[in-house]
Amino acid sequence: MSSTIQIRVDDDLKNKVDTLFRELGTDTTSAIRMFLAQALANNGFPFEIKKKTANPYVTLSEEEFLQKLETAREHAEQGMIRNADDVIADMRTKYGL
Repeated sequence: MSSTIQIRVDDDLKNKVDTLFRELGTDTTSAIRMFLAQALANNGFPFEIKKKTANPYVTLSEEEFLQKLETAREHAEQGMIRNADDVIADMRTKYGL
């Protein structure tokens, strides 16, 4: 037997998530089922819930942004980088993907 869950959401939100999930190869109903299954698997929310804070990079001046970019270039020149495949593998391991 299956149950029905009905929720009301803003039309704009629904249209945006429908598009997003379609681009990800699924639909909104399936995404909600995935959320519920992951909530059970995690014994709670399947993501961190925290108070939204301002993005520190939005408030950077052009000079601060260019300094951070230069620091990143220096790190790359010093070999302080990681292969993207290794980063992705670590994320999959850490988050069970």
